[in-house]
Amino acid sequence: MSGTASPFPERMELTGRGLVLRDWTEGDLDAMPALFDHPDIAHWTPIVSPFDADAARARLARARALRAEGTAILLAITTDGGAPLGEVMLRRSPEGTELGYAVGPAHRGRGLAARAVHVMAGYAFAELGAERVILELEAENDASVAVATRAGFTLLDVPLITGQEKGRPFALQTWGLARP
Repeated sequence: MSGTASPFPERMELTGRGLVLRDWTEGDLDAMPALFDHPDIAHWTPIVSPFDADAARARLARARALRAEGTAILLAITTDGGAPLGEVMLRRSPEGTELGYAVGPAHRGRGLAARAVHVMAGYAFAELGAERVILELEAENDASVAVATRAGFTLLDVPLITGQEKGRPFALQTWGLARP
């Protein structure tokens, strides 16, 4: 990705697959802890834990800063533009256009993550000219592997990404979806 990439739009709303992906707002702050303060999210994602009101305000500020930098987009996953059910992320990185997601525990099992990833991938292909989008997942995260598979991603034959996050080691597989 070159350093001359255009910044992301100041405001965004993407629709498709029965979802409305929209900007996070101050009105979402009270709902965010119920979505993100969960052992699964603490374990599998870099989202801060515990996730409280202060973490919600910091996440909203960070989402806005990343958008302004042109580095990442964090959008609330909704079915109608209203209450947030989770989050989908698009990040520009040297490895490619990376997507990520987290769905609140009360909203799982409805295909929200796979649908949100599909909509965000469509944006990356159509608006950013991405040739491929990637997901980076731990092989042991059965739910995320299922999301990747449902969304049409395939495991790429590339080295694992290893590191440590929140005091535990991780090894991420890279899954890819090519431009249709």
